[in-house]
Amino acid sequence: MTFDDVCAIALAWPGVERSTSYGTPALKVKGKLLTRLREDGETLVVGVGFDEREMLMEAEPEVFHITPHYRDWPMVLMRLPKADPGAVEALLLRRWRAVAPKRLVKDFDAAKG
Repeated sequence: MTFDDVCAIALAWPGVERSTSYGTPALKVKGKLLTRLREDGETLVVGVGFDEREMLMEAEPEVFHITPHYRDWPMVLMRLPKADPGAVEALLLRRWRAVAPKRLVKDFDAAKG
């Protein structure tokens, strides 16, 4: 996967827009960070809870990891070239639901039936 692939998935959701964060390409929902690309161009930064982060890193250490900088932040790093597209979409959709305004989430769910 690439950041373009990530954009193709997430930009289809309400309120998602291209932006920047720390000088790198990012996706935000109404100004709140959905995800960003790290400086290496291959690693995605995604907000998750600490328990989920540990589970992801244990289950797929070749995909999910952190650096010392992220140790105390509820974020995980994802190596996009090794990531499964379905897993990326599911993780980002959970993050979108967490940061999107409740009205957007409600309308999105209603439209899906």
